[in-house]
Amino acid sequence: MSEHVYAYGVLEQQDLSLSVDGVEGATDLYTIDYKGLSVAVTDVDTTDVERTDENVQAHDDVLQAILTHDGGRTIVPMGFGMAFKNARTLKGVVRGARRAFRNALNDIEDTVELGVKLVSTGDGDPGDLDAIRDALSAVAINETDDDLFSDRLLLNRSYLVAREDRDAFGDVIDDIEADHGDTVLVKYTGPFAPYSFVDIQIGAEGR
Repeated sequence: MSEHVYAYGVLEQQDLSLSVDGVEGATDLYTIDYKGLSVAVTDVDTTDVERTDENVQAHDDVLQAILTHDGGRTIVPMGFGMAFKNARTLKGVVRGARRAFRNALNDIEDTVELGVKLVSTGDGDPGDLDAIRDALSAVAINETDDDLFSDRLLLNRSYLVAREDRDAFGDVIDDIEADHGDTVLVKYTGPFAPYSFVDIQIGAEGR
């Protein structure tokens, strides 16, 4: 077993073991526990993990696997590159941010992040955008502000949605496509770990 550990995110304390295609080629995910919390980790050979496309994709894929495993798990995702010297060092980081992790878990319990982009096709009036936004908001717990980096983008938001409301949210997407499909291209993505609704700063000291 490698001395170093790579952290993907934090869950309520549980014994989670998965076969994964992880960062740096790792294949076995397990948990390191600290006072009611568990950190999902794999072993790595370095604390300076290279930010390659493959590693970034692996990070996201592992979070996806945890998020959907056995009916779903609530996980506070860590950003890419959180590799630590050993389990003891990681526990020290969790100790320092324990309250923030606990609050975040409470805020996102049994939720997923879903992404929606509405892109104008240029073939006519897309209709009442406020009504579309309201319909999406009605089945979400929270949402981000629009990031309209293109003139054709009409809506670009991430939504925090309860697991039990995913079908209802999908129904709204279906309605939008049915009612506005000639004038609007709908890009619907997810579920993702709720990156957009968690903001915990992890210090690099001691990693």
